[in-house]
Amino acid sequence: MFLSRRDALKGAAALAALSATGGSALAQAKFFRIGTGGTGGTYYPIGGIIANAISGDKLNASAVASNGSVANVNAIVGGASESGFSQADVATWAYTGTGIYEGKPKVDELRAIANLYPETVHIVVKKGLGVKSPADIKGKRFSVDEPGSGSLVNARAILAAYGVTDRDYRPEFIKPGPAIEKMKDGSLDGFFFTGGYPFGALTELGATQGFELVAVDGPQAEELKKKFTFFADDIIPDNAYKDTKGVKSLAVGAQWVTTAKIDADTVYEVTKGLWSDKARAALDTGHAKGKAIVRANALAGLGIPLHPGAERFYKEAGLLKG
Repeated sequence: MFLSRRDALKGAAALAALSATGGSALAQAKFFRIGTGGTGGTYYPIGGIIANAISGDKLNASAVASNGSVANVNAIVGGASESGFSQADVATWAYTGTGIYEGKPKVDELRAIANLYPETVHIVVKKGLGVKSPADIKGKRFSVDEPGSGSLVNARAILAAYGVTDRDYRPEFIKPGPAIEKMKDGSLDGFFFTGGYPFGALTELGATQGFELVAVDGPQAEELKKKFTFFADDIIPDNAYKDTKGVKSLAVGAQWVTTAKIDADTVYEVTKGLWSDKARAALDTGHAKGKAIVRANALAGLGIPLHPGAERFYKEAGLLKG
């Protein structure tokens, strides 16, 4: 197709006009990625709800699927993401160079935006297996999640408290999605998963094959809370999954973290957006775990420093003094 010089000039003028109006607004919007988790879990849908709620003329937020806490911390440090969700224990280990970060450089640039909701330890087993306590996992085929995951560290700590080592059962190291598939075909007896309920893939399993949950309670749970201060009591209620009896368990906080390298004004706007009326309405209606994300718990269980931008918001909101 042939364009005359006059047509070309008209096109150039139109582009210039766009740049001076809507185009300039787009240029000013800052991109802010939120590393979440697998699409079948809780991080991903919650991240999508928050990203949509905080996006506007100044900010273009997006939820990015990932392998979870450790992958999100790594992406933040490597500059592949501006922020991400992390279990409280993983964030604390990364910042202090302990736990799964033992012997690695401390991630001292890690900063908190907010504590979101409790992530509950799920011990999922086939129906009728007779597993009533973590101690009963001895001799069973069980997945404890992938190496490097927070769930794996939690699983090993819990099993140790009940006198179970890796030698006492047949461990597999796979994510909950593949673990559920192996439970369906009979090649796996159960798995550990730390995350918010209801977990999407488990909801489907509950509605089809069904499963049982194993409690984490008693003196062993009390010792775990003393040894690992990021653990807190929690309950998975009856019928959180179809026809599944609830249990007492332990939980760690799901937290939204970023890096000190992000400017304070951006993180201030992000934090303000998280606790806005728009986000409140979206969280209350968008996901079962959304209602658990409340301003009163925003600073609970933080094992890393607040980002200065988030700190400014919380001081203005009266949640922090000074």
